[in-house]
Formats: sequence, structure tokens, C-alpha cells
Amino acid sequence: MAVTVLIPTTLRSFTGRRSELELDGNTVGEVIQNLVDEYPDAKKAIFDEAGKLRTFINVFLGDTNVKKLNGFDTEVKDGDIIMLIPAIAGGSEESSVQEDGRTEKLTNDEIMRYSRHLLLQEVGVKGQKKLKAAKVLIVGLGGLGTPLAQYLAAAGVGTIGLVDFDEVESSNLQCQVIHRTRDVGRPKVASARDAIHAINPLVKVETYNLLLNAENALELIEEYDVVADATDNYKARYLINDVCVLLGKPDVFGAMYQFEGQTSVYYAKEGPCYRCLYPAPPPVGLLPSCAEGGVLGALPGIIGSIQANEVIKLIIGGSQPLIGRLITLDAWKMKFREVKIDKDPDCPICGKHATIKELEEFDYEEFCGLKKQEEEEEPIIPIEAKELKRRLDAGEKITIVDIREPHERAIVKFPDAKVIPIGQLARRQNELNPDVDTVFICKEGKRSILAINTLREAGYTGPMYNLKDGINTWARNVDQTMPQY
Repeated sequence: MAVTVLIPTTLRSFTGRRSELELDGNTVGEVIQNLVDEYPDAKKAIFDEAGKLRTFINVFLGDTNVKKLNGFDTEVKDGDIIMLIPAIAGGSEESSVQEDGRTEKLTNDEIMRYSRHLLLQEVGVKGQKKLKAAKVLIVGLGGLGTPLAQYLAAAGVGTIGLVDFDEVESSNLQCQVIHRTRDVGRPKVASARDAIHAINPLVKVETYNLLLNAENALELIEEYDVVADATDNYKARYLINDVCVLLGKPDVFGAMYQFEGQTSVYYAKEGPCYRCLYPAPPPVGLLPSCAEGGVLGALPGIIGSIQANEVIKLIIGGSQPLIGRLITLDAWKMKFREVKIDKDPDCPICGKHATIKELEEFDYEEFCGLKKQEEEEEPIIPIEAKELKRRLDAGEKITIVDIREPHERAIVKFPDAKVIPIGQLARRQNELNPDVDTVFICKEGKRSILAINTLREAGYTGPMYNLKDGINTWARNVDQTMPQY
């Protein structure tokens, strides 16, 4: 049976950058086995050490998760499409926002400003009043938070809360169009607040220049009707999901990487939550962030706009939100796909026998693999850029391995580095000398940690170091003629 397997961007480094594979097999399991037989480097990414499918990856046959069919024993036929959908670093007839007497009359100025909405039967005066009374919290003011904030402000959402702890950098401006060149160095919440008021001075903006964590999330989110997750890390995603479940709030989810985006509405009152689809995050470093892997500038505009659309629908009611549905987009091919998400009865936060009752009882750092390694584990040894420079100048024999992708090396090359893409390290370890110190480099020093762990698991015993903070720190502290990206 010839079956098409769609490979997401985050896993293509393990399949020779191929996005679609034609593979044979009578069952889903046979097809996936043929995939890893043809591309052995993909096995570690798809399966864990016990040979089980990693929990951050879902396998769909058409629009149905194979978990709801016969698992890997599900039979396939010629022409079927299998999709691998990993986590990337969420209908009802009534409004999902509870009305509490906050609705106010529309002024003449508001009637003029929102007249295009008022002409829509599905919105009208009643819907616009709901928008005016609503309070929406946007967590993250990067690429996704940009269109979210702009379109919610333009739509007349009465109160918009903005959460972010970063400052605007020049590299943000390629896709975070709410910020301007003059805003570089300013807190993102301040830049976004000014932009929102420039769009619609009638909107009340609350800013929180802080890192959302288990200590402040409940109190903060409790004040809002809808939460829009525009973050870029798994710790924040699970935290936001859990708080929304505990408080009964809808979580309007968006995610993106390179050319691919995902969006859904996770609302445990009416459907599945984020944990129902992704019980656990990927291992640290396996899937790079947008800062490491890049993102097409227009992609967050598309995904963030869909999020804004879902927020508006939840507030107004009478529509079909993306509850129990996940939309995926390949912007390079401009293909949208929709898959069904089912509630997991064993989900630890929204299932029948939930085990997560209080945020304080759950360690998000440990869950997402962010805690320092235990003493019995061999630590990853970092090396500062200046120290590496000193050792090289002293004539010490050191092997430098650049694990970045070819298009990254086209931006800037590291002098005298041996090139081995991360997906090829295990099978090419014989090219390294275990009697010589080896330093691994990537953009930010995160993927090189994964590279070292990969080689250790493959049995390599030579001394290995991680260039701390990656090639960008070399450009900052050693060779200022090199570009940063």
C-alpha cells in the first residue's frame, strides 16, 4: 500500500529536509517503521528509549488521531495520508464568556467606529456591547501577540491585558509588526500599549512586565474572560493551560515554527485541553524555537489573526469555535488542514480522575526538563567564547563541530569548524577523535546540548563542550566583524 506521510518542519532535519514521503505498509505502524528504516536519524525524534511514540507527537490518519482508531495496527489503503503533528515551542451556541452586568451602551463615536461590525447580523449591537465589556489577556507580545493585540483593539475589546517580560530587539521587527524601530530597547508591553492606543484610544490596556509563573498566574488570569496564548515555550503553554482549566477559562492557542502554524481553542468545560493532545513536552533541545529555527514573517500574522478571530467568536457567541479541532497551516505550500481532538478521560488536569489540583503541587521546571541535571548525571560543560579563543590562540588541539543547518551556515560560517548536522551525529561519531576536546556550536547554545547528549547515548566517550550561548556570543565578544542573527 502506497501511503503519503506528511513530515512537519520540526522533524525534517531527520528526513533529509523532505516534507512528504511515499511509503509502503499495510498498517500505520508498518508505514512509520518503514519511515525510520529509511531515515534512521528520525527514530530518536519519533520514539523514546522504550520504543514508544513520544508523547509530544500525535499521528493522524486523515483527520483522526490513530489513538481513536486501532493505534499503530490501524490498516491503511492506497492514497491514505498520515500526518505527524508534534507540539510546537488550542462550539458552542452561546458565548463562552460569562456576562456579569458589565455591558454598557455604545456611544455615537463607538457606533461610527464599529459600524462594519454592527452591520453583521451575527455581531450587531448586542455583540459589540459584549466586546466592549470583555477582558482578554494576551500572554506574549512577539509574532503571535502582534496581530492579536492589533485586531482585538480594532474590534473594540474593552480591556486588553498584556503580559511579557522582554524588551524589543531589532531581530523582532521582521515579524513583530506592533513594534517599531524606535521601540528597540523598550519593554514590549510598553511598545504594544502605545500601538494599541494609536489604533483605538477607547481600549483600556493593562500591562504586566513580568514572567508568568505558578506564583502569579492564577491571580492574574482570574481577572480576565479569555486568555490568548501567544508564548514561545512549553513551560508557559502548560502553565496557561492548567490555570485556564482550574479557573474554567478558554485558552485560545497559537504556535508556529518556520513555515508551519497551529491554532485551536482549549476549553476543558466544553472539550479537550492542551494536555489531552500533548501529555508531555519534547525533550529539551529536540525542537528548536523560532529564535533558533526562524519563522516566515507573515506566518504569525496569519496564525495570530486566527487566534483573534477565535477570541472574538468566544466573546460574541453563536459561532463554532475551534474547540476540539486543531488547524494546521503549511504557509510555504499554503495548505490548511483540520484534525479532530478528543478529550482524554485520563488527562491529569481535566480528566475524570485529575491529579493536578493546585499549581503549587506541580513542578513545571522539572516537567519541561528545565531543571539542572542530577549530580549522578554527567553534566554538560559549557565553554565561554573568550576561553575558546584563548585556547585556540595557544595552539591547543580542539575539534569544533558546527551542527547548524546549511542555510544557517550561509548566514555566517565559523572558522575551521567541522560540519556535522545534528541529525547525523550518532552515525558519524567515528569522524571525531575521542582523545581531543570537541566543542559543539549552534546559534544559541541549546541544540549543541542536545548534540552532546545524543553522542553520549550513542556511546561516544570523548570530552565534549558546549559553546555557551552559541555563535552569536562569539560574534559579540570575540569577532565583532561577524554578523549576529
